[in-house]
Amino acid sequence: MKISFLGAAREVTGSKHLITTSYGKKLLLDCGMYQGKGLKTDALNRELGFDPSKIDHIILTHAHIDHSGLIPYVYRLGFRGSVICTNATRDLCAYMLADAGYIQEHDIRTFNKKRARKGEPPVDPLFTKQDATECMELFIGIAYNRKLTVDGNTKVKFTNTGHMLGSAVANVEIQEDGQVKRIAYTGDIGRPSNRILRSPDPFPQADILITESTYGDRLHLGRPQAEEELLEIVKETCVDKKGKLIIPSFSVGRTQEIVYSLNNLFNEGRLPRVDIYVDSPLAINATEVFRMHPECFNGSILDVMDNDPDPFGFNRLFYIRRHEDSKKLNYLKKPCVIISASGMMEAGRIKHHLANNISNPSTTILGVGYCSPPTLGARILRGDKQVSIHGTVYPVNAEIKRIDSFSGHGDYEEMIGFLNYQDKEKLQQTILVHGEYDCQQRYKTTLEEHGFKNIIIPDVGDEIEI
Repeated sequence: MKISFLGAAREVTGSKHLITTSYGKKLLLDCGMYQGKGLKTDALNRELGFDPSKIDHIILTHAHIDHSGLIPYVYRLGFRGSVICTNATRDLCAYMLADAGYIQEHDIRTFNKKRARKGEPPVDPLFTKQDATECMELFIGIAYNRKLTVDGNTKVKFTNTGHMLGSAVANVEIQEDGQVKRIAYTGDIGRPSNRILRSPDPFPQADILITESTYGDRLHLGRPQAEEELLEIVKETCVDKKGKLIIPSFSVGRTQEIVYSLNNLFNEGRLPRVDIYVDSPLAINATEVFRMHPECFNGSILDVMDNDPDPFGFNRLFYIRRHEDSKKLNYLKKPCVIISASGMMEAGRIKHHLANNISNPSTTILGVGYCSPPTLGARILRGDKQVSIHGTVYPVNAEIKRIDSFSGHGDYEEMIGFLNYQDKEKLQQTILVHGEYDCQQRYKTTLEEHGFKNIIIPDVGDEIEI
């Protein structure tokens, strides 16, 4: 069999890895959308590198759009196989893919207006909200640690990675030519200590390990330190400067962690008396899914829930659904905290909040997760003095801060601690994906120092025989 690397190879977006067996089965590990690639993004997403109608199964590690976002697109192009994932991933995808479809339709309308003014013909969106809704019929959700027989030669079991609700290592067993090959694809690896989710679990021994490397050259601050740092930033911005704290955040995972931390600070009586707004319909829907899956929670949050049945809600916290109510936040003169998507600041309501506040010195913009180098978020966080938002250039007078420890990705020590569950002598190959190339090279060296061998860093389009 062979594995073709069609995305998230020497970069951190668009995860797609295609297994083709000698007996003709095609299994796609994740089906992620490219994000944050500027003008190249649309073309990269349309050029799949495979025929969707020939894919038998998609094995999905988690619901983040850079891993799941092209499932409606391949459905539109003829994919009718199954999408196999955990139960929580299925429930999140029902909201997240529909949201992505809405964004596709909205963005293409704006784009086509510009084309019409130039006398150019309209183009179709990648997919629609209806495509996203219909493709959910293909999803098969299974519990953690339950082995599913996919076909006569293929079995899959998901084990928890603690990266986001429902995230998992896809442990795939493929029988070929009388032998069983064990492939473990980690998807994204979470952290051993998480505010909400269970710690990552050991996963079965593999012959071939495909693993992410996003933070392969970085160490995080400790969790308690991050929560205290968040509290200090709220005080400095909203009490001392009497300004707005803008937190661009991924709707699923990061937003719930921040809300839970603020909820704890509120319960302890330490949070300043300021209003907090979660301005993201997707984040609101995702929070409802979180409430449905306490089996993914760790003991700490379950203890909190003994006395506080809703760890994602408290007085002074307001969830904003309607677009009109989101616009009203632009005219608020009082100090407040606004948490809004997207985390890389490339789309969604956050761009309007940035446009209205980024030039105000009393504003603080707080980065709480990874931003791919070409994105607006990366430009702001690296200290650019002016940025373009919706075609208008704004001076960056706001204070820019960052707390990396809210990231759902493990740092290199945490990832290696997770991979150490494997017997390195039994690993035939370790393949690094989902990381910037310079970072991957440093991570490869670190892994070799820890005894890992035969480490490969494929480029987009590379094929490996296993």
